[in-house]
Amino acid sequence: MRKVAAIVPAYNEEDTLKEVLTTLKKTRRVNQVLVISDGSMDNTAEVARESRVEVIDLLDNRGKGGAIKAGLNYTDADILLFLDADLIGLTPRHVLQLVEPVLQGEAEMSIGLFQKGRVATDLAQKMAPFLSGQRALKRELIDQVSHLDILRFGVEMALHTHVEENNITVKEVHLPDLSHVMKEEKMGLWKGAFARMKMYWEILRCMVRFNYPSK
Repeated sequence: MRKVAAIVPAYNEEDTLKEVLTTLKKTRRVNQVLVISDGSMDNTAEVARESRVEVIDLLDNRGKGGAIKAGLNYTDADILLFLDADLIGLTPRHVLQLVEPVLQGEAEMSIGLFQKGRVATDLAQKMAPFLSGQRALKRELIDQVSHLDILRFGVEMALHTHVEENNITVKEVHLPDLSHVMKEEKMGLWKGAFARMKMYWEILRCMVRFNYPSK
């Protein structure tokens, strides 16, 4: 049987992480749950340990790409499931919808798109579905992506570019009634907006630095 590992990068996500982990532990197809606390300054790592999952507690913030790289170095799973730590309404059915197409050989990667969750988050994913943080994929696919440890929020763009250039089969999966906490809600309007602009800047910088197309 193929091993499925859920990798959850988390930076200061103590408020929402437990719900995500509870769901993952209930999902029969997931063999390993791994939280990477990416230099968190709150109780993210403690919440993960209390949920009895495996935890990598990074002392410094490495960004999403660096956190995922740390998770990859830790697990030997051949199917990887990436989920954001701030999801609202995650169910085992959502997880299975992501994992099954890869397990069954229908696609080498699946991408989860919010549907009927909240207008703002639904709209964002309709505009740029390839930036979704919810996906399952074969390990050999991400092993082919270079510079993963320094991509930060550019990791989804790197994956998108790789599959586009290599004609890799991807399946988009609609995840009904699922959403996430927006940065402006976590940090307040101005800090959240700044964090969002920083995220977009990191994506743009990776596109320019590593010559990723914008399609």
